[in-house]
Amino acid sequence: MNITFVLMTSFALSMDAFTVSLSKGMNIKKINFKLALKISFAFGLFQGLMPLLGWSLGIGLSEYIKSIDHWIALILLCFLGFQMIFSKDDKNTSFKCTNLDILILAIATSIDALAVGISFSFLNIPIIPIVICIGIITFLVCFIGVLLGNKMGSFIGELAKFIGGIILILIGFNIFNDHTNFISYFI
Repeated sequence: MNITFVLMTSFALSMDAFTVSLSKGMNIKKINFKLALKISFAFGLFQGLMPLLGWSLGIGLSEYIKSIDHWIALILLCFLGFQMIFSKDDKNTSFKCTNLDILILAIATSIDALAVGISFSFLNIPIIPIVICIGIITFLVCFIGVLLGNKMGSFIGELAKFIGGIILILIGFNIFNDHTNFISYFI
């Protein structure tokens, strides 16, 4: 295991979470440090724990998990995306950011990391340094994403809720397409 492999894997796994944290940041009118930390921590924690869980499950469940992970991510992300787009919002509040929303988003964006963890078990490599790196990098990129998204949201205004919802839905379909090549059937 070399450091380049670990860093590249960590950044690749954090990209969905970064995009979702960017979207979440766009829809929070008044961001505070504590909320940005909470969102980033949840994303980093789940991105780090899922490969560990996948590694622990190992060979026995790999085909089963790979056969449904894209469906779970698609359903969760589309549900939240449509909820964001069609939610009623008065002028004094922003799109809600409950603990449940954060948890669902953290799980949905880290399901692929579970499958990656299963593949790590085949390689017989030490998993702890990898999951720590994945968690830390995801935390950092998501923290930046929330703050950057919040700055973008103040410029975009009411359109941020729609853009954020579309981003979540597109991420869901992207994950689904990565696993099924669904789009190639139409091209």
